[in-house]
Amino acid sequence: RMESLPDTVLIQILASVPAVELVLVCRLVCCQWRNLVDGAALWVLKCQQEGLTGAEAEEDAENWQNFYFLSKKRKNLIKNPCGEEGLEHWREVENGGDGWKIEELPGDFGKEFPSEEVHKYFVTSYEWCRKAQVIDLRAEGYWEELMDTTQPKIVVRDWYAGRSDAGCLYELCVKLLSESEDVLAEHKSETVTIPEGNDGSWTEISHTFSNYGPGVRFVHFEHGGQDTLFWKGWYGVRVTSSSVTVEP
Repeated sequence: RMESLPDTVLIQILASVPAVELVLVCRLVCCQWRNLVDGAALWVLKCQQEGLTGAEAEEDAENWQNFYFLSKKRKNLIKNPCGEEGLEHWREVENGGDGWKIEELPGDFGKEFPSEEVHKYFVTSYEWCRKAQVIDLRAEGYWEELMDTTQPKIVVRDWYAGRSDAGCLYELCVKLLSESEDVLAEHKSETVTIPEGNDGSWTEISHTFSNYGPGVRFVHFEHGGQDTLFWKGWYGVRVTSSSVTVEP
């Protein structure tokens, strides 16, 4: 009989069950099973079995269940980050000059990207070009209690570069929004000025939101720029490989 098994044996058995079923089905079987599913030992074992342990897990020992789910779900929530699908999934907030364009790396007077997996970038024109995405955290599987209580880190990254024969400007603005789209937290970069005669290399910019309080339901990501010479065409800042991840 299962209830006569010691906890250590039951944990070994339960660790082979898919995580979602543990929470939605096994937890409801009896008090003993509920206590095991709510405890750390089962999730520590699942993390070890799937190679999810590490220094970051040690800091989060109080809630290994959330650590497990967040580690498994870690993915880029920005869709079409490198322009492989044109401007699909992006809302063009501002389309100045000749508007946004997608080009193949490295581009004229440009440098290759640090990752071989990135093949394209978006490029701006001679007046401000901005584009945005809004990420619905619940639709991506991050439930309300997790966002309100655990408040996992929300890590934002973007890459930008100029052409070596033209100067340009770049800006990034990311907001965490409530259900009614009130701004609960915001990160706005300075306006980055890349001078004419730069080396065309790519620069990463990043920001981590933490302890942002309850109520976050959406992430509004917006970036853009322009050239500083006002040349017709696409001599402004280049952007690619944007990412938003929810991390343990």
